Amino acid sequence: MWIMSDYFHTSVLQLTTGSAEAVIDLTHRCHKFLADVAPGSDGLLNIFVPHATAGVAILETGAGSDEDLLAALNDLLPADDRWRHRHGSRGHGRDHVLPALVPPHATLPVMAGRLQLGTWQSVCLVDTNKDNLHRQVRLTFLG
Repeated sequence: MWIMSDYFHTSVLQLTTGSAEAVIDLTHRCHKFLADVAPGSDGLLNIFVPHATAGVAILETGAGSDEDLLAALNDLLPADDRWRHRHGSRGHGRDHVLPALVPPHATLPVMAGRLQLGTWQSVCLVDTNKDNLHRQVRLTFLG
């Protein structure tokens, strides 16, 4: 469902991320959203994840960078018992620190209806929370 006004268009994606850490490429969904609501338009696309344990990253995927990101996050934020935030699965407190390193939002330029990403850049949902299988991602175009 799209919500439209004279100033913006917005939609919420419903995703199932599963019970494993994941980097999910959203680029195709972003392009489809822009093709539907802003063909030929200039503006900004905001991607927002309304969750305390997920983030949005712009990175290369498919060449190992997505796995490298998860490995780096595991090095920085180990899933062990050091965390004060202790509900959920072992080490879940680290999932609540994740958005400080991988923010829950990104705003990207759109020109002539096309997302202006670099050659190897993709828009990705980063989810290390194995306890939450479902995520929402809000896409908002500001023309």
